[in-house]
Amino acid sequence: MSDYMFALESHLDAAQNRTVAEIQRIATDAAITVWLAGGAMRDMLRGAPIRDLDFTVERDAPKIGKALAHSLHGHVIEEDSFKRGVELELPGGIRASVSNARTEKYSKPGGKPQIAPATIHEDLSRRDFTINAIALFLNRGAKGLLVDPTNGQADLITKELRTTNSMAFFDDPSRVFRLIRFKHVMGFEIASRTQSQLDNAVLGDYLHPDPTCLRADLKALASHESAVAAIEDLDRLDLLKLLSPALKGDKLNLPGLTRFEKQAHAIFPAGNEAGWLAFLAVLLEKLSPRDRAAALKALALPPNELKGFQKLEAAAKKRESALKSAKIHKPSQVWEVLKDAETAEVLMVAYESDVRVVQDRIRAYYQKYLPVAQEVTEDQVVAAGHKPGTPKFEKAYQAMVVTRLNARPKKVEPEPEPPPPPPMAMGRGRPAARV
Repeated sequence: MSDYMFALESHLDAAQNRTVAEIQRIATDAAITVWLAGGAMRDMLRGAPIRDLDFTVERDAPKIGKALAHSLHGHVIEEDSFKRGVELELPGGIRASVSNARTEKYSKPGGKPQIAPATIHEDLSRRDFTINAIALFLNRGAKGLLVDPTNGQADLITKELRTTNSMAFFDDPSRVFRLIRFKHVMGFEIASRTQSQLDNAVLGDYLHPDPTCLRADLKALASHESAVAAIEDLDRLDLLKLLSPALKGDKLNLPGLTRFEKQAHAIFPAGNEAGWLAFLAVLLEKLSPRDRAAALKALALPPNELKGFQKLEAAAKKRESALKSAKIHKPSQVWEVLKDAETAEVLMVAYESDVRVVQDRIRAYYQKYLPVAQEVTEDQVVAAGHKPGTPKFEKAYQAMVVTRLNARPKKVEPEPEPPPPPPMAMGRGRPAARV
């Protein structure tokens, strides 16, 4: 086993390792070469948690991806018939993509590219940044071979963001959003030549990508402590106008975002992407209803997210009212109020409420009550004689949680102090040494 394979397997959790092993098997049976590439390799090499698995294959990516989803009992959440790739959701909360190695040639900024099959070196060289242009060979024979045509490893060491080629922003202007996000989330510096490319792109006024591209980076940015700094950078580059021309000056809610960021990280120190709609609500808070509606239309939120956004304000007010009730006296009652709440809803309550008891109960729920409730396992309920999936099982589970939450912690009795040594008799000391 190569050092890189050992490092990869050490960074992956059990479910991710099963996914890598399974795509190795599927690709080998189909006589297709497969690499792990992109963000997964970037994060592995810099010692960061690996969130998504990005696989690149020589051909038949949709077929390989669907076979992987079927084998692991996951499902396809998106298929790109033009670029021949699939996005998967797999058990264990794993997101994975499987795409064909390809080249992309653009006739105008942000236009539809001409796609052609390519080698892995060509595929990596057409990507956005060098730190995303690294791949690991997964098939037998050369398993663990690292492919790094643009020397991305060096940029990971020096913590620099560098485009793979001089046309990177011309080909796909949305890469600017990713550049700003990486700069603030990873704490990397922009290489001088890449900064010049960015400045030229702004002066050339060809940074006009589809604003739905901004949605993906806003969503990925929302849970990070550096989100406000990144928004300020996007504002400086005048890129927020893609979302709404009105989103500037006093209509850009930087004070609100700063307060939101502080509240969010007090509740979720490690961040929580599931609350991104609350971040978006605060970002657009100062806009008129008309401008806000236009911004939402530009972002093209999926129907479920748009519905959640539209109901967020009312849901937060209702949840706040329940949390500040004088009838709450026990931990289990706080748990009952928040156990089914959406993350965005809780964050909006924390952002909008100035009631101290509401803030205290939210933090107590996540820091104390939820961890205690999670100590009650399905096995414990089964051991009590209840069958999973039945109403009695759920009722018994709820009762166990309530009992556990409301139980008073046992007082830890201090250990008794050891008795003092007996006093030495008068006139007796250490025996004299013999001469």
